[in-house]
Amino acid sequence: MATLKDQIARWNLSTKRVAASPLSEPAITDAQPQELAVEPLTAHASAPAIKTKASPGVDYYSTKMKLHQELLTRIDLNSIESLTPEQLRNELGLLLVALIEEDDIRFNDQERARLVADLKNEIMGLGPLEPLLADPTVSEIMVNGYRNVYVEKSGRIQLTDIRFNDDAHLMKIIDKIVSRVGRRIDESCPMADARLPDGARVNAIIPPLALDGPVLTIRRFAVVPLQMPDLIKKNTLTVAMAELLSALVKVKCNIIISGGTGTGKTTLLNILSSFIPTSERIVTIEDTAELQLQQDHVIRLETRPPNIEGKGEITMRALVKNCLRMRPDRIVMGEVRSAEVIDMLQAMNTGHEGSLTTIHANTSRDALSRLENLVGMGGISLPSKALRQLISSSVHFIVQVTRVNDGSRKITSIQEISGMEGDIITTQEIYCYKRTGTNPDGTVQGVFNATGVRPKVSDKIRTYGITLSDGMFDPGAND
Repeated sequence: MATLKDQIARWNLSTKRVAASPLSEPAITDAQPQELAVEPLTAHASAPAIKTKASPGVDYYSTKMKLHQELLTRIDLNSIESLTPEQLRNELGLLLVALIEEDDIRFNDQERARLVADLKNEIMGLGPLEPLLADPTVSEIMVNGYRNVYVEKSGRIQLTDIRFNDDAHLMKIIDKIVSRVGRRIDESCPMADARLPDGARVNAIIPPLALDGPVLTIRRFAVVPLQMPDLIKKNTLTVAMAELLSALVKVKCNIIISGGTGTGKTTLLNILSSFIPTSERIVTIEDTAELQLQQDHVIRLETRPPNIEGKGEITMRALVKNCLRMRPDRIVMGEVRSAEVIDMLQAMNTGHEGSLTTIHANTSRDALSRLENLVGMGGISLPSKALRQLISSSVHFIVQVTRVNDGSRKITSIQEISGMEGDIITTQEIYCYKRTGTNPDGTVQGVFNATGVRPKVSDKIRTYGITLSDGMFDPGAND
């Protein structure tokens, strides 16, 4: 992982460094004022140009780039390693104020506060993204080129006034993120998946694949992981549905969470995994590590992309095979999307019960069809009936998650796989969500109902000493 010294060095390749004290100004003391605040976000298309009296016609971003270069010439990279992050931020603030006065840039207080905060973020963090990352209400950040930055709040997408200086500036931020996890992005490898230190999922794609400039997408997770009561409060599911799902995990049912992009599959997977007993050994397998399991005995595995010579790739399938030799009680896969599905199904069917995973599909029935398709895509030739028998004996439940128009997430179906009838996998729906209308404010109306079917697994649940609530499977029951 790159150190702060390495990160600054990459930004300072073309600037001659002055080896002096850590910064040319004295260190700030405890009596100095607190760090300056960042201007709040709005949904405006782009930030207005800020003109200065000292430099007529030069906008805010040009001024910031100029000061950034001047700042780098005043920093001794060897000396800053001895400073704590807070000490470094304080000294950067002092030096920036001195540089503004030295260049006679006559900003007002608001402009100066914004400039100082932005430049601190350039050196210490991820530049313009820092205010968004500090906002707990932002669940997704979408950078479409250097001019347009969108965020998702409460399930709705909105445009912000955040922007980058230019495409080169955005590329530096992307490189900073990707290099932290030992990956690269350039013209020969213009796509990359990565993660931030807080576990947020990052995807970047750059020209020539992205025609309008670099594109960066960051999917964030709650600082405090959501729990089942949070989903109930958000009306994602009912108390009875939550009771059933927790029991299914405890009795080692194999569960697939199905849904589209952004529906909350990973969030639900995290929550269901919290019901796994702490005495069990859990192995997680992901393309990009983002699961936040709360148990102590967890082994986390992550795939590895090929290097610049095209060698060294470690696929999900290789990790699944290796995982089976690690004596796991539970296998939790972030998502199945390729040939690893056959190994996962075999593991579920040969003693590794209680496995959890997710899959992209619009309905529960589509999820079963996609499992078949993924096996075929892996070059494995099995008769359709044999493959469906493997699926029906390996997977016990499919939980369908949907993101509705108002941005809220709903568990729209919980289905039990009951077996085979001829060549067809049979399922029975236990709970469903039915949309009934839309309120004037755009929020969706709907109701959760029990279908009246009692799952076959209910007898197994009872043998584990778990007592389900009376009447929770009665037809039309909802809470």
